[in-house]
Amino acid sequence: MKFLVSKDLEHSSLLANLMGGVIFTLFFYLLLDIVVHGYVVGLDAATVATTLYGNSEEFIEPILIDTLLLQVHIDLFMSLLTIMIVAAIYIRLYNTSMTTRWLVHLLFILGLLSPILLMVAYFSTIGFVYVWLVSFVMGHFLGMMMSLLILKKLFLK
Repeated sequence: MKFLVSKDLEHSSLLANLMGGVIFTLFFYLLLDIVVHGYVVGLDAATVATTLYGNSEEFIEPILIDTLLLQVHIDLFMSLLTIMIVAAIYIRLYNTSMTTRWLVHLLFILGLLSPILLMVAYFSTIGFVYVWLVSFVMGHFLGMMMSLLILKKLFLK
């Protein structure tokens, strides 16, 4: 808890290593979350549309609502947890930067809007599939970029 009072990590290399390990793990979580969503839902508009709406010509059923609700529930929880950790450490290390506020707000908006947009796309048109894809990919890449900036600040002084 010393890190919450003082940002001085010079005297506590163990804390810096712990935060680095957590951020390193979250970086790979974000990367693998993209892979999982690519497998489960898809990462291009045609695959996502087929997953959400089905395809009668190829006899592909749409995703069941309970399966989608479970996926959205898990996504909301994991996004919130990941965003909170990355944002808290990023704010403590880069609080003097003017772009910190904008990056953290954008990370929260994209991370929490993405699962909601998937539900909206399920109940509406394919236009929201494109919006979901952009918010999902941008949110994950922003989180990974912020993670790399944290690792750089922690270990490449």
